[in-house]
Amino acid sequence: MAESTFSEIINLYREMDHAWDSIAQTYSFACTGCEDNCCQSLFYHHTHIERAFLLDGFHRLDPEKQKQIRRNAKAYCDQTFASGNTTQSFRLICPVNEAGRCLLYPYRPMICRLHGLPHEVRRPGSEPVKGPGCDAGRFDEKKYTPFDRTAFYREMAQIEMAFRQQNRLNQKVKLTVAQIILSE
Repeated sequence: MAESTFSEIINLYREMDHAWDSIAQTYSFACTGCEDNCCQSLFYHHTHIERAFLLDGFHRLDPEKQKQIRRNAKAYCDQTFASGNTTQSFRLICPVNEAGRCLLYPYRPMICRLHGLPHEVRRPGSEPVKGPGCDAGRFDEKKYTPFDRTAFYREMAQIEMAFRQQNRLNQKVKLTVAQIILSE
């Protein structure tokens, strides 16, 4: 796909990364690959634009690396979804992680970018929903620094709506990175 197809999501991701880095700095927190590695979490991704962007990055990899990632993705899905409709999480490493590093880091989805820090999301007419952050940060011992994700979610929703209309996509998405890799 053309780079212009992804210009809005690239800009949004840049804003997310900047905000995350800024908040992480207030906590003196660095994500350095801990026991509670988020790359072993069962995350679902819900946007067509993120799926397309991740696959764009995947197709830029060396063909041998793509084959290895596909094998990893198949093994991940075989284990995680082995019991039919019941999803199991065995804390398996993401199939695009190699030696503790994401091979698609510039293309990683929103949740991979925002995970780890204490945060909040504000829904109209409701109190903010707060998330505690990962265990590695020991954030419960620190003063909360506001990290409101709401604007990021709203902007992602607008980008997604435009992408879906442009590409005539009506179905919903709920896929892991492994499923995205195997979805072609």
